[in-house]
Amino acid sequence: MAAFRTGIVCVGLRNCALNLMKVSVSLIPRRVVKLPAAIRKNWFSLTAVSGGLCAVPFAVRQEGLSHESLIRRASSLVTDSTNTFLSQTTLALVDSWTQYIKAINTIVTLHRNYVSSASRLTPAEEEAVWQVIIRQREEIKDLREDCKKFESNWMMAKGLSELAAETAFNAGADQACVTAKGSLQVAMAHVEQTRQLSLEAENNLKESNADNSQRVTLPAAMETGEDDDIPDAYLRED
Repeated sequence: MAAFRTGIVCVGLRNCALNLMKVSVSLIPRRVVKLPAAIRKNWFSLTAVSGGLCAVPFAVRQEGLSHESLIRRASSLVTDSTNTFLSQTTLALVDSWTQYIKAINTIVTLHRNYVSSASRLTPAEEEAVWQVIIRQREEIKDLREDCKKFESNWMMAKGLSELAAETAFNAGADQACVTAKGSLQVAMAHVEQTRQLSLEAENNLKESNADNSQRVTLPAAMETGEDDDIPDAYLRED
């Protein structure tokens, strides 16, 4: 009987434990749903913050490298990028100024020849030359706008290069700092040289008045195709 009662007690305890587990499981979803509003708010905030942090591309520190060495490497990469940007903007600015100078020299020469020989040109020839001068003036305006745009880009690149050189110096990347300063000096020398040539060309343009001069007025006899001289046809013997 004692063994029988012991078995009954064990079975009863087992059933009781199973019932308690079922009740606990059934209550879990309702407890989760009924979380206080403050807890749910904090949970969602934490989820958003953790997601934002995961989106930031943090570099993993390698073994044996200190933070200072990693910063020096990063500053060297920055100077390399700014040197490339400076090189490209310098090339664009110098090339645009070179084209601008060529266009000015062309119109100055063309206008000088036009003024000196307009009286000897036929109306059709004079019209053709004058149309070339007009097109050259429009080209000069467009090239001048290109120069302003590329000069603005170059000034931005110059400022970034100076800042990158200073950053590399403060980070201890001496070689990167020297390279950045050297590239900046070379770029500034090229730009200054080309700028002086463009200023000289603009002075020549202003002195020649080729950019805003008026069209040469041909004599009335040439405009109508008449000539005071006797045509050769009347001097020939039939």
